[in-house]
Amino acid sequence: MTFERVLKQVLARCGSGAGPEGFKRLMTRLGNPQNAYRIIHVAGTNGKGSVCSLCAKALEKAGYAAGLFISPHLFSAQERISINGQNISKRDFARVCLRVLQAEETPLNFFEILTAAAFLYFYEKKVQYAVLETGMGGRKDSTNVCRPEACVIVSIGLDHCRWLGHTLGQIAREKAGIIKPHTDVFCPQMLPEILNEIKQKAQAEKAPLHIIKGSTPFVAERTDWARGRIILRKGTQGWPLHLLGEKQAQNAALVYAVCKHIGLPDAAVKKAFAGTAVPCRFEIVRQGGKRCIFDGAHNPQAVQGLVHFWQHSPWANRAALVCGFMKDKDYPAMLRLLSAHFKTIYVTLPPSARAASLQEIKNVLTEQEKAANQNSKTKMNVFFYARPSRALQAAQKTADTVLVTGSFYLAGYLRARKGLTSKSDCD
Repeated sequence: MTFERVLKQVLARCGSGAGPEGFKRLMTRLGNPQNAYRIIHVAGTNGKGSVCSLCAKALEKAGYAAGLFISPHLFSAQERISINGQNISKRDFARVCLRVLQAEETPLNFFEILTAAAFLYFYEKKVQYAVLETGMGGRKDSTNVCRPEACVIVSIGLDHCRWLGHTLGQIAREKAGIIKPHTDVFCPQMLPEILNEIKQKAQAEKAPLHIIKGSTPFVAERTDWARGRIILRKGTQGWPLHLLGEKQAQNAALVYAVCKHIGLPDAAVKKAFAGTAVPCRFEIVRQGGKRCIFDGAHNPQAVQGLVHFWQHSPWANRAALVCGFMKDKDYPAMLRLLSAHFKTIYVTLPPSARAASLQEIKNVLTEQEKAANQNSKTKMNVFFYARPSRALQAAQKTADTVLVTGSFYLAGYLRARKGLTSKSDCD
């Protein structure tokens, strides 16, 4: 069966799936391939993709065969499963997915199929390490069938509340579900209600907890906007980090702590910092003299960090915004954060059935504008386009720099347009 036919079949699996127990039984039928290599397991609301990519690259630079399993994908489902930076081939993707489907008893969902396929593929290719990003939550996530060498909880915010809970404590409890007995846990300094849940779970599992404060042992010296990197300093050494964003220095410190725990040399980690580029994480792209900045921020916590970082950029006061959102996200809060920093906004539809409609967004913006006009005479210019490409084209006619955000679906779709090439610069 071809890649296209298998992918269509897999994408159609949008149900609740087999669940944790059903998935465990599936993995037993497949021979528990996830137990054949060492694993770094990463959960959190925002920052998982960056942390996973940095960890995997550090392992690669240290000479290991390192598998990487991430979500969501931006351009192709093949991105979700890779080894040392090489995505799984279409042929192998189809083959391992079919093997998983042949072994199922209870119908699996999309994420479960790809998780099992990744475990199988990594086993076949004899990886020494695998870095796993949870899909949603942690406790009930299909990736949680693993026995990790290290657990990482990157951040906790109010997202996926329908499934994970409506308070930070409840969500933290679900994310902390990845903590396993006697397994080292790494997380940044977070709010007490979050840390309390992580500490309780770590204590119950007798798991050593490492709380990394700020960007220790690094100091974020400056942002090199021209080359798309943050210059970190460790002692007297400069450690360029080829990722932009408010939390990337903190993410780097977290990755460094994990890498030292598993015995990686500084040289490998430093090369990973300089050589890791993650699409649609404040990614600067040029085309025909125009600059697009793609960022997949898709919840209020991520947008707040994006806006704060954006204010320090050279383009903060001379850019247009293209945005679109999923209807199951808190897009009113995201719009409130974004609209305060852009005079011209182009609203569009991410390519998904879950996209918030233009009318829904128009209603929210109208109410927000009414409230804002009571205290300000500044008027927003808002335009609505059903097609994302049209929205971007219109924005580029009015501004040399455009920020595209609100959804990974939207950012990834526009980033994949023919002719776009990544090139960081600053005029």
